[in-house]
Amino acid sequence: MKKVKKQLKTVQKRLVTLSKQQLKKQLANASKSLVSLSKQLEKISSHVDKLQAAEAVAKKKPTAKKKPTAKKKPVAKKKPVAKKKPVLKKKPVAKKKPAVRKKAGVKKPAAAKGETVLGSVFDAIKRSKKGITIEKIKEKTGYEGRQLSNGLYKLTKQGKIKTVSRGVYLKK
Repeated sequence: MKKVKKQLKTVQKRLVTLSKQQLKKQLANASKSLVSLSKQLEKISSHVDKLQAAEAVAKKKPTAKKKPTAKKKPVAKKKPVAKKKPVLKKKPVAKKKPAVRKKAGVKKPAAAKGETVLGSVFDAIKRSKKGITIEKIKEKTGYEGRQLSNGLYKLTKQGKIKTVSRGVYLKK
């Protein structure tokens, strides 16, 4: 009986060692397959990045669409003119007074410094910490509605300023 028990223990040890070896082999195989999958994933992600970059470039440069051109009608031949009518003499017209010149407008402070509209508007905005209203910008720069509106639009599109609320702007 002791011999059988001894043999049983040796068989159990062999089974444990065999199962450990098999587990190690399976783990090694799984590790190899994970490495190969990660490499494939990296290749796919780099390919996707390239496609997205190409798509972004394509969106930035819209192609000019050609307008359909209308077909030209054939030109009819001109008929010969029979006789010329006599030209009537015109009455002399009284000369008009020379146009009155308008006085030059008040020079704007930003124009006197030689700055651009965008530069002067951006300077006014970046000096304020909590944001600045359109009225304050008008006072500081001397620009009026349309010019100021265009400057604010361009600065927001460039990402230099942001709109806090309607009519209030702040440097980003």
